[in-house]
Amino acid sequence: MDFSNSSKFALGDINSTTAADGTHTSSPILPAIFGIICLLGIKGNCIVIYTIMKRTKCRAKLTVPDIFILNLSFVDLLFLLGMPFLIHQLLGNGSWHFGAAMCTVITALDSNSQIVSTYILTVMTLDRYLATVHPIRFNYIRTPFVAALVIGLVWALSLLTIIPVWMYAGLMSLPDGLVACALLMPDPVTDTYWFTLYQFFFAFAVPLLIICLVYFKILQHMSTSVAPLPPQSLRVRTKKVTRMAVAICVAFFICWAPFYILQLVHLGVQRPSLAFSYAYNIAISMGYANSCINPFLYITLGEAFKRQLLRAVRPVKRKGRVDPSLSEGGSVNVRMVREGAQQERAPQGRAPRDVAPR
Repeated sequence: MDFSNSSKFALGDINSTTAADGTHTSSPILPAIFGIICLLGIKGNCIVIYTIMKRTKCRAKLTVPDIFILNLSFVDLLFLLGMPFLIHQLLGNGSWHFGAAMCTVITALDSNSQIVSTYILTVMTLDRYLATVHPIRFNYIRTPFVAALVIGLVWALSLLTIIPVWMYAGLMSLPDGLVACALLMPDPVTDTYWFTLYQFFFAFAVPLLIICLVYFKILQHMSTSVAPLPPQSLRVRTKKVTRMAVAICVAFFICWAPFYILQLVHLGVQRPSLAFSYAYNIAISMGYANSCINPFLYITLGEAFKRQLLRAVRPVKRKGRVDPSLSEGGSVNVRMVREGAQQERAPQGRAPRDVAPR
C-alpha cells in the first residue's frame, strides 16, 4: 500500500522493504515491537484507569487532573486496542481480512484517538495556566463538572475533525487478489496533499503552538510575579502537577514529531527509498510507544497518583491476634484486628486482661 494513499494506521507495507532489484521483503521485527508496545501499554493504562476508579469507589471526588489523566489513559487504551489489527495487517504484507466496516471503524478509531490525545493535552495545558497564574480568580471554573464538560466537547470536536476518515476509509485491491485497508481519496495526488496538511495542522502544529505559548506565559509569570501566593502546600502541589503535565506534553510531541515531519517530507517523494521506509517505521513505532509511556510518567512524576496506586493494589494489612480466653467448648478465639487497633481497644489507665477470671 502506498504511503500517500493512507493514514498512519492504513499503511499496508510499512513492514516491508523494497530491495534494489525490486523484490519485496518482509521482516517480523516491526510486528514484534508493536506487540510489546501493545501489551505493555494496555496493561499500564488499565492500571491507571483502575487506580483512579478505585479512588471513586472509596467516595473520594475526582480532581480536575484526575479527570484529564483518566480520559487520556482511556484514549491511549482505545488507541492500543487497534494495534492487533495493524499487527495482523503487517504480518500479511498489507492484506486486510476483517471487512470494509471494520476497516472504517479501526481507521477512524486510530485517527480519533490521536487527535483526542492532542486536544486533551492542550486542555491540560490551559488548566495548568489557570492553576498557576490565576489560582484563586478562576477557581470556580476549575471544577470536575467543567472538566468533564470540556472533555465531552473535545471528543465532539475530534469526531468532526476526522470526517474525511469516515468518508474515505475503505478497501483497496492489491495485485495478488487480496484487499488492503486505506484512505481512498477521489483524487489521490491532490486530496492526499491537502489531507496531509490538514492532519498536520489540526492534530499537531496548532496544538503544539498553543501549548508552547501557554507554558511560555506560565514561565514568564513564575519569574516575574510579585503577587501574593496561595498557601505553601497548594503551591507545591501545583508545581508537581504542572511538572507532570509538561513531561506528558513533551513526551507526546517528541514521539509524534518524526511521524508528522516524515508525512510532510513524503509529499515531495515519489518513490520512498529504503532508508525512508526504515525511518518511517521507526516514526510510527515512536508514535504508538507514546501511549505506552504515559502510565510510567504518571507513576514516576505523580506523587499523589503513586499513593493512590499503592492504596489500590495493596490490600489493607490485617493480622491475627489470638485471644487466649477459652470459650465453653475449650476452643481458642482468633480475632482479626487492624494494625494499631489493640492499643485503641485497651482501656486507658490499665492493661487489658487477657485471661478470664476463674
